[in-house]
Amino acid sequence: MSDTTSGRLLRLLSLLQARGEWSGPELRERLGVSARTVRRDVERLRDLGYPVHAALGATGGYRLEAGTAMPPLLLDDEEAVAIAVGLRGAAGGAVAGIEETSVRALAKLEQVLPDRLRRRVNALHAATTPLTGAPAGPAVDPAALSVLAVACRDRERLRFGYRDRDDTETGRLVEPYGLVSAGRRWYLVAWDVGRGDWRTFRVDRIGDPRPTGVRCPPRELPAADAAAFVTRSLAGSRPVRPAVLTVHASAEELIDRFRVTGAEVEPVDDRTCTLRTAPDSLEWTALRIAFLDLDFEVREPPELAEHLAEVGRRLLRAAGRR
Repeated sequence: MSDTTSGRLLRLLSLLQARGEWSGPELRERLGVSARTVRRDVERLRDLGYPVHAALGATGGYRLEAGTAMPPLLLDDEEAVAIAVGLRGAAGGAVAGIEETSVRALAKLEQVLPDRLRRRVNALHAATTPLTGAPAGPAVDPAALSVLAVACRDRERLRFGYRDRDDTETGRLVEPYGLVSAGRRWYLVAWDVGRGDWRTFRVDRIGDPRPTGVRCPPRELPAADAAAFVTRSLAGSRPVRPAVLTVHASAEELIDRFRVTGAEVEPVDDRTCTLRTAPDSLEWTALRIAFLDLDFEVREPPELAEHLAEVGRRLLRAAGRR
């Protein structure tokens, strides 16, 4: 094959690996070639061991299927570095049982990385110290996570059992939109067909997700993205107990130290700001604000001031003072 043909084959392979299915016109436009050349290049990939399936008709297209043996993946430099870094991070991640698998996969990848890329990965690893501790949430099943991710990518309807906070399990049929990782918790954003509305599902509560083989048209999510939808959904699912405090620090300092958004902080002057937040727990808010080493006054609610008073009494007792 000529250099031009080889380069085109690599680009075609990269496209097929990046997405579940491509139509013939899409591939022709991306590659800038004729339909005949696309068909010929697909045959060349098959000869090299890549199982490319072609479907005829108006809804037909090309997709790279799983084979009896996995052919080589095509990765550019940035993709290879990203995968290596991700595998190192997954060794202590939130996906159950994936730690040992990640280490094995990382060993195989680093064995074939060029020296220039291996140095980049090692430099990042050497300069980074992970903050480890006890698990902060439930781990998810990696097999289930993979099924959900593929269904989101291919816009394919899913069936699964879902266990709510009261341990009541129901069957769901959904059109998946996207996955959101929030610390050690994963959420699926999807259109619930039975309820006719958008829903957020905790992945650790999803049981036996099964693709239906039915493709679904894209829907417009009522939020900027999946992460924004999950944030709004979680905020709406808990009782709102807004807390308002006057903090004697600049707005920039409070945002950095208290880890809140700019929308929750209103500057008063260069050394004072107002914090308005709706926390999950007033007790946790009391502890966080108390140990910031900043002066502040509670404006509302009275329960927050009571929690702070109790914390103060407990600390004084521990210090042996009245």
